[in-house]
Amino acid sequence: MDIAFLLYENMTSLDLIGPYQVFTLVPGARIHLVATEVGPVRTDTGIRMYAERRLEEVPRADIVVVPGSPDPSKTMGDERVLAWLRNVDAGSKWTTSVCTGSLILGAAGLLKGKRATTHWMMTEMLKDFGATPVAERVVFDGKLVAAAGVSAGIDMALSLVAREFGDLLSQTIQLGIEYDPAPPFSTGSLRSAPPEVIEASRKLLQQVLLS
Repeated sequence: MDIAFLLYENMTSLDLIGPYQVFTLVPGARIHLVATEVGPVRTDTGIRMYAERRLEEVPRADIVVVPGSPDPSKTMGDERVLAWLRNVDAGSKWTTSVCTGSLILGAAGLLKGKRATTHWMMTEMLKDFGATPVAERVVFDGKLVAAAGVSAGIDMALSLVAREFGDLLSQTIQLGIEYDPAPPFSTGSLRSAPPEVIEASRKLLQQVLLS
């Protein structure tokens, strides 16, 4: 099974690393890290990841993973990336996104009539692409699989492995990476976070966008 991850400047590190860690444990999986050019790609935290192949070298994939970014607007306007997404989606079994990666799929015209999710701060933007926003951590609609913000990419990958390869493999991988979340606070979603935390988080993320 060929799994292609889109890399681009300023993408969010965990959006890619979370699903990558899960999918690398799928027996027989071939992982392709692709970008407009081969070489290092700087993430939003300054970590550099290495794109091994150019977009045109990977015209097809069984699974496509599009990570998000604090500001995905540049990639949303990159016609070369969007054309590649449309092309690879035509033959994919699953086309997936993490966080604001769904907005990039939307810019490529792949969300029309679909249920989808993204980071909670960007949810309303999904409507601009003809999608129906859904406040869920992982959303399946046909072969489109969208994950909410950042850490939800791990849930998305495990859910997809269960659909494609069975619960036993997904559970085996979950135990293998010891994914057993026990966060110190119950403020990880809009449903549980108090108003003052939501406002503080919004301000923090806006500072990141402006920096």
